[in-house]
Amino acid sequence: MVSEFDFPIKTYASKYYPEQLIRSSGSAALNYGEFAGAGTGKDKINKLRICLKELKECKNNLRIQLKANLLKNDQTNLVDEFLQLSKIVATIIKNQK
Repeated sequence: MVSEFDFPIKTYASKYYPEQLIRSSGSAALNYGEFAGAGTGKDKINKLRICLKELKECKNNLRIQLKANLLKNDQTNLVDEFLQLSKIVATIIKNQK
C-alpha cells in the first residue's frame, strides 16, 4: 500500500529560506522605522543603507526559492515587489544626500 500526502516534502531549504526571509524582511522594516526617528543626516542614511541591504537579501532569497520551486504560484510576484521597494529606498538615499 502506498500513502500519498497533500503537503510538500520538508527539506532543509524549504525551512531555511522562508525563515531567513522573515528575518531579513523584518530587519528592513525595523531599520526603515528607525530612519524616521534618526537624528542626524548620516544616521538616517546609514539606516536606509541597512534597509536597502536587507531588501536586496530578500529579493535574492526569493529568487532562490523561485528557482527551487519553493514558492506558491501566487507568491512569484514578490521578487518584483522587493525590487520596487529597493528602488524606492535607493531613491530616498540619493535624495537625502
